[in-house]
Amino acid sequence: MPRRAERGPDDQDRGVLGPSLGTTWHMWDRQIPELSQHWRIFRYDLPGHGGAPAHAAASVAELGDRLLATLDGLGVQRFGYAGCSIGGAVGADLALRHPHRVASLALVASSPRFGTADEFRQRGVIVRTNGLEPMARTAPERWFTPGFAAAQPAIVEWAVQMVRTTDPGCYIAACEALAAFDIRGALGRIGVPTLVLVGAEDQVTGPAEARTLVAGIPDARLALVPGASHLAPVEQPAAVSDLLLMHFSTAWQQDTSAAIPVLPHITAPAAPSTPFVPVAEIAPAAATPDAVAPTPDDRYEQGTKVRREVLGDAHVDAVNDTADAFTEDFQELVTRYAWGEVWSRDGLDRRTRSVITLTALVTSGHLERLAAHTRAALRNGLTPAEIKEVLLQTAVYCGIPAAGAAFAVAQKVIQEETTPPA
Repeated sequence: MPRRAERGPDDQDRGVLGPSLGTTWHMWDRQIPELSQHWRIFRYDLPGHGGAPAHAAASVAELGDRLLATLDGLGVQRFGYAGCSIGGAVGADLALRHPHRVASLALVASSPRFGTADEFRQRGVIVRTNGLEPMARTAPERWFTPGFAAAQPAIVEWAVQMVRTTDPGCYIAACEALAAFDIRGALGRIGVPTLVLVGAEDQVTGPAEARTLVAGIPDARLALVPGASHLAPVEQPAAVSDLLLMHFSTAWQQDTSAAIPVLPHITAPAAPSTPFVPVAEIAPAAATPDAVAPTPDDRYEQGTKVRREVLGDAHVDAVNDTADAFTEDFQELVTRYAWGEVWSRDGLDRRTRSVITLTALVTSGHLERLAAHTRAALRNGLTPAEIKEVLLQTAVYCGIPAAGAAFAVAQKVIQEETTPPA
């Protein structure tokens, strides 16, 4: 892990800034001049973002562990942390698992749970099928208010290019990490002074999600920034800088139950500041020992987790909603045995298991299950072209009529799942 340039005097306290999905450390350029007068600032890129090595991370916790390893190498033990969106998730995770390292926390455009797992897994399917262009094309409407986007075309183009230059595999992995991220039940254990900052017009993780964070974290304050959407640090840089400066300057000395005033609308500069070298990249994943197989008592919980990851929350919720005293034992058997044991084994990856499952369903004529498992195959990493090859293979060995019916089912699902947002 190479050492990078830093901003701020050596004798200052340390601050870490974490980026949003699809952005680079440059999203914080406009905060650096002000913050680096008071703290030594470290920034990092997510894997595969901004030229960082494309070593995909499987979870938010893994991102946090890699960041800590990088900071350890730089001699940084305790730090204030501000993160936007998935960068905020990393900060919240660190505050929960390593509270002795995080002195103060700012969660920007963040949430204890980002949408639904199904939404993020479908986003991964769209990127795997169509590349990052659909995400790049729609980024401005997700990240900026309409007025800002119309007035600042250079910044909009800069934002689009950030997404386009991201590694697709790392973007998909980050979507999977956000799909699994859910700390709603753990918010009460975040024990550091916390600022929750959100753009008043954020349609991605807006004021409702911010208020959930404030209600759950014991020592949290809310700052609502007018005239800003998801990337508030870019759209309203002076307001965000002032709020971060106020929070990190006073969090350890003053009563944090006091309300933070809402700042007036501040017009952003016309273009991003001149780039400079990042302070750090997240190091690649270290080798980890093989996972321990679940005990019999854990198989139902493990099966529920895997079943939701593969088939999606909507499908599993629908099955559970229709279960009654007559069918609930069967559903428990399926969850424990099929998903907690067979689908959880290490011998085959999920892509291969999806190929086998699709083939078996066509062979047996169980087309009523084929739609759900076509969606699962897409989430497990198969492309539409690969699914087509699987069904062509079944035509040879299972018969033309069976494969024809399967193509009709799969075609509809693939169109639904891979069509980019308008």
